[in-house]
Amino acid sequence: MTNNTFSTKTISLTPYGIKEAKAHYQLSSDQLHEETIKNGQGVETSFGAIAVNTGEFTGRSPKDRFIVKDSITEDKVWWGNINIPFEPTAFDKLYDKVVDYLSGKEVYVRDAYACADDNYRLNIRVVNEYPWSNMFAHNMFLRPTEDELENFEEDWLIVNAPGFMADPAIDGTRQHNFAILNFEKKIALIGGTGYTGEIKKGIFSALNFILPVFKNTLPMHCSANVGKDGDTAIFFGLSGTGKTTLSADPERKLIGDDEHGWTNENTVFNFEGGCYAKVIDLSEEKEPDIYHAIKKGAILENVILDENKNVDFEDTSITQNTRVSYPIYHIDNIQEPSIGTNPKNIFFLTADAFGVLPPISKLTPGQAAYHFISGYTAKVAGTEAGITEPVPSFSACFGAPFMPLHPTKYAEMLSKKMQEAGVNVWLINTGWTGGPYGIGNRMKLKYTRAMISAALEGKLNDVDYQIHPVFGLAIPKDCPNVPNEVLNPIDTWADADAYNTKATELSNSFKKNFAKFEEFANEEIMAGGPIK
Repeated sequence: MTNNTFSTKTISLTPYGIKEAKAHYQLSSDQLHEETIKNGQGVETSFGAIAVNTGEFTGRSPKDRFIVKDSITEDKVWWGNINIPFEPTAFDKLYDKVVDYLSGKEVYVRDAYACADDNYRLNIRVVNEYPWSNMFAHNMFLRPTEDELENFEEDWLIVNAPGFMADPAIDGTRQHNFAILNFEKKIALIGGTGYTGEIKKGIFSALNFILPVFKNTLPMHCSANVGKDGDTAIFFGLSGTGKTTLSADPERKLIGDDEHGWTNENTVFNFEGGCYAKVIDLSEEKEPDIYHAIKKGAILENVILDENKNVDFEDTSITQNTRVSYPIYHIDNIQEPSIGTNPKNIFFLTADAFGVLPPISKLTPGQAAYHFISGYTAKVAGTEAGITEPVPSFSACFGAPFMPLHPTKYAEMLSKKMQEAGVNVWLINTGWTGGPYGIGNRMKLKYTRAMISAALEGKLNDVDYQIHPVFGLAIPKDCPNVPNEVLNPIDTWADADAYNTKATELSNSFKKNFAKFEEFANEEIMAGGPIK
């Protein structure tokens, strides 16, 4: 797989309203690396990768993400504080201001696509103000061949202008930054923020609407890999639960680490052509695949360097959300193309900081739908300002900020597909055992890997199970290479009464969160919740 796709084609940006701009089209990764350094916007690290600072924003800004309310979206989008409506006329005026801002400038243009399955391919043209943003697009989207570029026609346009600041009083935004999807015009408009994640999440959000509404295909915020026998496994999980770590398995090939579709043709395909991994506390020992992927062609965001350009992965003085993006071919053990068959096992990952949930439990279809809609994990002290003890965190479908439809729509699709495919669904707690955060300990990674391996190899099919008294989850009594006393969380606590009290507290948090979904959920899903 080649690092750099080169094209001699020239394009005009006048049809998009961008006039007299110098358009650098389809520059190679190496050229964009050099442009970034030449412009004083990045530094080459000792890894060979480039390090950039994304400026004011070091993460997504969910309250500044909008969807244009038009004839396509009006009756389909689940409007609210996640999917915030934007007026079509306001979009047109803001778009005109952004393209006027880019006119006369040097800009970086890239043709790419999303969705590794050609039946679902979405062609994308990206116009970036900065070269490193364009390099991010090279890394994260799929890369057309030179022949494919000759007659390339985009389905969607991304216009990305970090230096443009909106005027909320005039432009209809909340503040000066914005990320807006327009489904009628097929444009993602991003301004006022240098955080590159807005670029990929914009297209992910668009696909989360397009695929279920128009293609009857389930989009998923998950990682996926495939075993030697062709068996696919899917890993859902929020940030910090182990999605990237656990799917990077030396015995299995990586399909992708973040965004996938599950089709009616019994395939699972990666949306992307790269990985965007957190690097906080990264080490070669803990995360060898990610560590070795950081080389020329990768982009490190908001990390701290010493005088020798070495990266201090423990330094969070800019942000906890330090990141690296790299093309998927920086990983050795990958599935080519990035497509698998129907999954045999699905894992829901949670980092339960209360030490309540079992390290592994098998879910019924109703429980799977309930936990999918809930999307539970926990925030621990220090992850956000003001958090001094564990706080339950729920994100519907393990990706609420990117889901334009009501969460039950995705849950119903997932439940139907799971039953048709006869898939096993497991809840994996990668969080705490023996007590909550501050008292207990984080579940050992070797135990989690052993439990997942046992599930994948069918070694938990014939063991005895016990039912959790509060959550109703089926807990295996035995698992190869895992001590039995680890499997039932109450056995790891010094005080059983304290455990039951904490379990009831967490159960009540689940019920309170799920109340907003009850009117949309059927009896089977409702029966999948806590039993106490």
